[in-house]
Amino acid sequence: MASLIIPDQFSANQDAEALQKACQGWGTDEKAIICLLGHRNAAQRKEIRVVYEQLYQEDLIKRLESELSGDFERAVYRWTLDPADRDAVLANLAIKKAECDYNVIIEISCIRCPEELLAVRRAYQLRYKCSLEEDLAQHTTGDIRKLLVALVTAYRYEGNEINVKLADTEANILQDAIKDKCFNHEEINRILSTRSKTQLMAIFNKYRDDHGTSVSKSFLEDGANDFHKALHTAVRCLNDHKKYFEKLLRKAIIGIGTDEDALTRVIITRAEKDLKDIMEVYYKKNSVPLEQAVAQDTSGDYKTFLLALLGKED
Repeated sequence: MASLIIPDQFSANQDAEALQKACQGWGTDEKAIICLLGHRNAAQRKEIRVVYEQLYQEDLIKRLESELSGDFERAVYRWTLDPADRDAVLANLAIKKAECDYNVIIEISCIRCPEELLAVRRAYQLRYKCSLEEDLAQHTTGDIRKLLVALVTAYRYEGNEINVKLADTEANILQDAIKDKCFNHEEINRILSTRSKTQLMAIFNKYRDDHGTSVSKSFLEDGANDFHKALHTAVRCLNDHKKYFEKLLRKAIIGIGTDEDALTRVIITRAEKDLKDIMEVYYKKNSVPLEQAVAQDTSGDYKTFLLALLGKED
């Protein structure tokens, strides 16, 4: 369930005028921007951007970039983008890091539905004038390259049918590869990148029933390297992304310093989808409401904006 709260009445013209007013003069009215954009869904934000450009002959996103700064600016910028374009930006940033942040690529590849992933690949081509898989292949090597390219080019069947016999067979294939420490076996890539999520859950459950441990944990045994960790992340995203996001949020908040990139990414990409469910998982795991943890670990307009997307007020 989404955490985003939107008003019953909506006028793109009024919102565009309010945003232009918030950006006028000597100072920016950040609270007005949060109050408005923090309570609009993707379709409404897109309509506001179109109307704003018609009225004022300028790009709303570029105007907001020039008016805001820091973590708050990055959060508002990414939130205001169309979801597919946002994922394209997140993917490009992850790829262009000194060391590719493969977790972001795996999240987008394994958690988005087939049509959403296809839309991300189209948005990436439009924005960067090359394909996502082309950029990914250029900036990665070896086994991780093979896995990530297979995942981003997947178009999974979305039905609920389960082939029990096939699940048994492929659970055994995974076990044989893991037992032989052949983690780069082509059959592992094939299974993870082609099977439906429903079928994969059957495979993972069969593996756990037969061997008393999860597939994801098996990938981390005996001195796991980056490739093993990537396999682990892929299985967790495919099997139960809400638990995956709960742990990502916990790691972003708890400890020395805050991982603002991860915190922002989870909240802005899930606020319109299932962030409320993730918040429930977080509370059960940590005995602290996510909004309380976010409020204690962030500050200023950035905190206020994240709380608005969480469905809470500062």
